[in-house]
Amino acid sequence: MDKQAQNKWNNIYAEVGIGQHSNSKVIEENCHLLPSQGRALDLACGTGSDAVFLAKHGLSVDAWDISDTVIEKLSLYALDNGLPISAEARDINVQPPGKNLYDVIAVAHYLERDLMPVLIQSLKPGGLIFYQTFSKVVTPSYSGPKNPAFRLDENELLDLFSDLQIVVYREEGLLGDIQHGFRNEVMFVGQKKI
Repeated sequence: MDKQAQNKWNNIYAEVGIGQHSNSKVIEENCHLLPSQGRALDLACGTGSDAVFLAKHGLSVDAWDISDTVIEKLSLYALDNGLPISAEARDINVQPPGKNLYDVIAVAHYLERDLMPVLIQSLKPGGLIFYQTFSKVVTPSYSGPKNPAFRLDENELLDLFSDLQIVVYREEGLLGDIQHGFRNEVMFVGQKKI
């Protein structure tokens, strides 16, 4: 476990409650694509908004984050609300998911390029990945990481998930009225071929 990263995220999540953040847009806008049952992984789950949404949608959810502080909060929330969420403090670089386990994988605002092939392998045939993270093409009032290594190049996510069938892809960049739309981020829904 990367203790420095764990301490950083524990400090960030120390005063944050579960359910205080909205779902990722990739899940929110494309929830009609979700299966009504199966197994899901919310990777780098943070406060677990997507995990809670997926569990309420009928999926059994594994929720992983490096912060044991937020995982403890999410575990208690799931227990108190009778949600099928198994929350685990986990360094995914040390303990990545196994092969052919998940019908759905959700990742929001986390980028580890070397992990992409593992995520694809972790999907069951026909499984879906819902992925959203930051882009290097930014508007003047952007949010997210300042380090460009944690931002995607234009169309990079298409290359990283080239083994998946594209279901949804959205990357608006600086086209049109940059005061509106989905800016500074990229969303992707892909399906593992059967």
